[in-house]
Amino acid sequence: MQAPSSHRGRTVNRQRRALVAAVPLLASGLASAGVFSPQRARQPLLQESRPLMGTRVDISASGRDPGQLRAAIALAWAEMERLVAMMSRFRPTSVVSAINLAAGLQAIAVPPELMQVLKMARRESERSGGAFDVTVASITDWSFDPRHPRMPSPQALARQLPLVDYRHLVLDERAGTAFLTRRGMRIDLGGVAKLPILDAGIQTLKGQGITAAMINGGGDVVVGGPLEDRPWRVGVRDPRAPQRLLGVLPVSEGFVVSSGDYERYFVDQGERLHHVLDPSTGLPAHGLRGLTLVGRELGSVNGAGAALMVGGAGAARARLNAQRELEALWVQADGGLWVAPGLARRLSAA
Repeated sequence: MQAPSSHRGRTVNRQRRALVAAVPLLASGLASAGVFSPQRARQPLLQESRPLMGTRVDISASGRDPGQLRAAIALAWAEMERLVAMMSRFRPTSVVSAINLAAGLQAIAVPPELMQVLKMARRESERSGGAFDVTVASITDWSFDPRHPRMPSPQALARQLPLVDYRHLVLDERAGTAFLTRRGMRIDLGGVAKLPILDAGIQTLKGQGITAAMINGGGDVVVGGPLEDRPWRVGVRDPRAPQRLLGVLPVSEGFVVSSGDYERYFVDQGERLHHVLDPSTGLPAHGLRGLTLVGRELGSVNGAGAALMVGGAGAARARLNAQRELEALWVQADGGLWVAPGLARRLSAA
């Protein structure tokens, strides 16, 4: 397959919509509907939002001491920002940027937190047979920035595609180093670092004694304990019409994550070109249009969204059969919606 060669007729999506919207307990801008009113909450609920990782991140946490809540949330922000500074390829001083700059030249020392994320990336790459590949960033000419969309020429794609191969990311755990073996290779942790970073925020809150918290990062939701013995409610959007909710899911602990072809895209000559690339072609995937995954463990869901967007419905069904702890819904390439029976039973009306 070749990349489209014309930029004419291009329209741009100017809104990033998420499959998953956290439904907080107070209707304060995180979502349009609440579950419990302020009068029913026995403990203070504090909510804060900041831009982070190219999206909006919302923290909701409850506890008896408002001062303790504020201090704990400040520490959670600091920890997440520290990890973003380490792992973002868009920050020239990050360790990831150093790995990319040193590709083909030398190994780079990496902190333990980054090594764990890189190991997750390798595991998901192996488990998906390369449908997820952290080195797909070696194809550098795509841009899904709505202000400046860009696609690679067929010639550029032919040069860059051979650099996409996760097996050329060498991790030496004993030495604590990472090495891209070929000059020009790049890694991008966007598909595998966000959840560990959000989870680090939750773990920071727990370490400060906060046992009821939820963090929503652009539609990826991490829940760390129920609110006053009741689950948080997470609104699951319809991938076919992201402005509409399919239902509300009760979650007391774990992850609700999403991927979709509507998140970052532009249209060229009538074709939707979105940011989830197929590592085998370097072009936008044609597997699924969108999916939501629900699981209790980070390792079960991290990176799986991108892999299944590429692999399609067959790969998604195989993943659910192999990982019984996972629940999912997805929209197939033909627009058909499939919801796992267990998830369908847990969804309630919004």
